[in-house]
Amino acid sequence: MIEDKLKLLKEKNAAAEAGGGADRVARQHAEGKMTARERIEFLLDDGTFEEFDKLVTHRSRDFGMESQQIPGDGFVTGHGLIDGREVFVFAQDFTVFGGSLSETNAQKVCKIMDMAMKVGAPVIGLNDSGGARIQEGVVSLGGYADIFLRNTLASGVVPQISAIMGPCAGGAVYSPAITDFIVMVKDTSYMFITGPDVIKTVTHEDVTKEELGGAMTHNSTSGVAHFAAENEEDCLRLIRELLSFIPSNNQDDPPRVACDDPVNRADESLNTVVPPESNKPYDIRQIITKVADNEYFFEIQEHFARNIVIGFARLNGQSVGIVANQPNFLAGVLDIDASTKAARFVRFCDCFNIPIITFEDVPGFLPGVSQEYGGIIRHGAKLLYAYAEATVPKITVVTRKAYGGAYCVMGSKHCRTDINFAYPTAEIAVMGAEGAVGILYRRELSSAADPAAARKEKIEEYQDKFASPYVAAERGFIDEVIEPKHTRQKLIRALKLLENKRDTNPPRKHGNIPL
Repeated sequence: MIEDKLKLLKEKNAAAEAGGGADRVARQHAEGKMTARERIEFLLDDGTFEEFDKLVTHRSRDFGMESQQIPGDGFVTGHGLIDGREVFVFAQDFTVFGGSLSETNAQKVCKIMDMAMKVGAPVIGLNDSGGARIQEGVVSLGGYADIFLRNTLASGVVPQISAIMGPCAGGAVYSPAITDFIVMVKDTSYMFITGPDVIKTVTHEDVTKEELGGAMTHNSTSGVAHFAAENEEDCLRLIRELLSFIPSNNQDDPPRVACDDPVNRADESLNTVVPPESNKPYDIRQIITKVADNEYFFEIQEHFARNIVIGFARLNGQSVGIVANQPNFLAGVLDIDASTKAARFVRFCDCFNIPIITFEDVPGFLPGVSQEYGGIIRHGAKLLYAYAEATVPKITVVTRKAYGGAYCVMGSKHCRTDINFAYPTAEIAVMGAEGAVGILYRRELSSAADPAAARKEKIEEYQDKFASPYVAAERGFIDEVIEPKHTRQKLIRALKLLENKRDTNPPRKHGNIPL
């Protein structure tokens, strides 16, 4: 008797594990894609996956669906370990009804999301789906809405990571959009609200799936995605590495790792990274990497809004978030995309107790009609809001320019930044010397015997008086002017000082960030 029951259990498990069958699995492999179970196996530590709802089936009785019952119903859900830390995961199985969302498999996803919030563990979604199951109508749409609600409630409570490993279209894109990070796979994944055929019908625009919603489109143009992986293995490895920098929930601190890089390591090359000419570009990554443990920087959204750089690094084994203006692109100016990119990252770090280190070299906000019409005021205010609201340890290093309103926005002392350093090359002023002189001495210069010589003299005078770190240091807006080669040890010492920092915001339901 028991043998019969065990045999039945094995048969049901085998049916669930077979997915849509050998032919559909072969088709998945032929497209360069793993199956849902293969992805989970690759992502998690060996032998740690525990599956939930393996035998769930749909309840649809229309359009012949009653005769098509596959255990699991196209989603694989459960929990396992990544580097020994608990995570929850769901994977859409494209071999079963195209990975479409049904009422029942939506409930499977909601179950693990609810449990993730209870136990404080990250949620990882591996998306590969044709969208809502048409045969079920509104109940499948309701399933999406149930997931969206969980995404929203879990935001800032547990990290949420979405991997787009195939199609993700229509309403399905909103769940990944609410999550913290989106990883897309080049050539095999895409995201869009409406596909090329609908767009051609409605707007008469011809566009391919790849152009409309491919990995590089969303990594470089729209900014929807954060990473573009070369293949599925790269995507899953990237998720594992990303998790190594962030805590499991908003009550935990980020994981610390052993550090063999000397705390007091000085780097002479940092003294010459910033050019003496204020209009000459340089790569801010040269500073970030020289300061970080083992010179390693894990960059996020590297292809989007390249005038600002964001990502994770470690200092003496401690995870930190880096925000840095990039003088190598658009002179490091703040524009709409850069402001939004940085603001979202600052808020993520603040949600999950990750200290924020800012490297500032910013000439101001990008001027222009398109920027003003696009709402640069509103978008720039997002970054200001994010910095001002953040209560995690905040440290800023002004490497060169800190002009105008952008000085205030980029982690200034006035926005509750804890420790502000400046290099001797720092220029902290309302605007650059040339522009300021043109305004302040317009009449005097126009009547001078030698306007060019007079202008040069006034520019040098203005630079000495205002465009230096020492006026700000005299006011206490800069805590210390440092020799660049000592940046690493200064930052590590500051982080140690701020280890037990406590700061709060006024009691409120939530603020009203200028979205």
